[in-house]
Amino acid sequence: MSSNLTYPYQSQRMASIARNGMVATSQPLAAQAGLDIMKKGGNAIDAAIATAACLTVVEPTSNGIGGDAFALVWTNDSLYGLNGSGPSPQSISIDKVKEKGHETMPSHGWVPVTVPGAPSAWAELSKRFGRLPLKEVLQPAIDYARYGYPVSPILGKYWEGAHKIYKKRFTGPEYEEWFKVFAPNGKAPEIGEMWKSEDHARTLEAIAETNAESFYRGELADKIAKASEEGGGFLSKEDLEGYKAEWVDPISVNYRGYDIWEIPPNGQGLVALMALNILKGYEFTHREDAEQLHLQLEAMKQAFTDGKTYITDPAFMKTKVEDMLSESYAEASRRKITGEARLPEPGSLPKGGTVYLSTADGEGNMVSFIQSNYMGFGSGVVVPGTGIGLQNRGHDFSLDPGHENALAPGKKTYHTIIPGFITKGSDAVGPFGVMGGYMQPQGHVQVAMNMIDFKLNPQAALDAPRWQWIEGNKIEVEYTMPNHLVKQLAAKGHEIKVAHDSGGFGRGQVITRNPETGVLTGGTEPRTDGTIASW
Repeated sequence: MSSNLTYPYQSQRMASIARNGMVATSQPLAAQAGLDIMKKGGNAIDAAIATAACLTVVEPTSNGIGGDAFALVWTNDSLYGLNGSGPSPQSISIDKVKEKGHETMPSHGWVPVTVPGAPSAWAELSKRFGRLPLKEVLQPAIDYARYGYPVSPILGKYWEGAHKIYKKRFTGPEYEEWFKVFAPNGKAPEIGEMWKSEDHARTLEAIAETNAESFYRGELADKIAKASEEGGGFLSKEDLEGYKAEWVDPISVNYRGYDIWEIPPNGQGLVALMALNILKGYEFTHREDAEQLHLQLEAMKQAFTDGKTYITDPAFMKTKVEDMLSESYAEASRRKITGEARLPEPGSLPKGGTVYLSTADGEGNMVSFIQSNYMGFGSGVVVPGTGIGLQNRGHDFSLDPGHENALAPGKKTYHTIIPGFITKGSDAVGPFGVMGGYMQPQGHVQVAMNMIDFKLNPQAALDAPRWQWIEGNKIEVEYTMPNHLVKQLAAKGHEIKVAHDSGGFGRGQVITRNPETGVLTGGTEPRTDGTIASW
């Protein structure tokens, strides 16, 4: 019997087309859960919440209840932004972290744990725009946690990989609960094997019944705070009590007649917009053209150089977003681009683990939603008796007091997860996103250009081979990238590595809407267990 991970041909999926509703995400069970909620009378917002909650159960390698979330919501002919990222604990400081023996922010354990924002984001979305009670919307996730589900192929692959790393590197008492919950039989569940977690189910029930109050101000908050204190963490009950997801005004640039929208800082969506603002000064006619690819790579480097330098909690930013999206900035950046690869300033860009989903209903509501524990399972810390795996988002803080993104009490760090949205005039084109650490703004640029410049449908826009800037002049390209392009880019000074595993190139979803007919067209990621549920 052939392997569930072996497919000898490139993706040849067709775009999905429907009218009454659509959910696109990286896990089939979660997509179906969102669609089921729509069929029960829920709208696209309810479906997004249901799908997101379900993903914490059916794709725990990339997100969890203890993570962050961001959303762009199109409803009543307007676009709304929600920042569901949490700040650092009030008791943390650079000196206290260094006293623990760290010269840079660690990636695992209690130190990089920030206030989780996802449960508050679900509650805020439900309260403002949802149609069904949160208790009903979270029921599919509760059922999968309680009764179990068979592990899908890509999920099984990453789960096994995480378990191998955890066995080698994370053996202290603070990681014992992770092994209890996610490797209950001394190993990661295999592809097709059933996995369940009653702790997850009870936690989701408590969130559903209290509109997330239990997580921030009730019994769950007490358990999180107690675990933090016993584990030597900085997170306290007061940190949780003071948190609420924040509604924000989305930011955008106009790219060839389309408005591309992102969440403002502390998110890195600004990087994608800066790159597109630079690139709109050029003409792009062919995807497989080395000169045109070179321009995209150089614009991306420049945008990341400035993004990593200036983006942080907006309360701490010294540079204005409007200046970074100005025509003068874009023109100055174009003048730096030559025919050869240039060395930018920032260091290497770590990879991350995230889930992304798009939803749309027959009434015109659409949601672009992203959720993450950051690096795979996050910090590796699971709160005993709850199934809550806590994120390690604080890893991105700098311990250099002079850095824009320096660690400080109650501060939000530079954030990698970003949902995208496209409009044209007063009409919604639709939600799109590509998850995966620092690949995300690079994926946003490539998918948006694929649809706008190269006229590809949503599925083809996701199928197309991708590139990724790593650091310096180092570029990774997928093995499906034509060899002549690889050679021509190398001749321009790019240090090209052909990756034979597409796992690091992000996982995207797209839904577009025809404003005249209301017909929805969706594309889902061939690099994961992606699927579209529609009716």
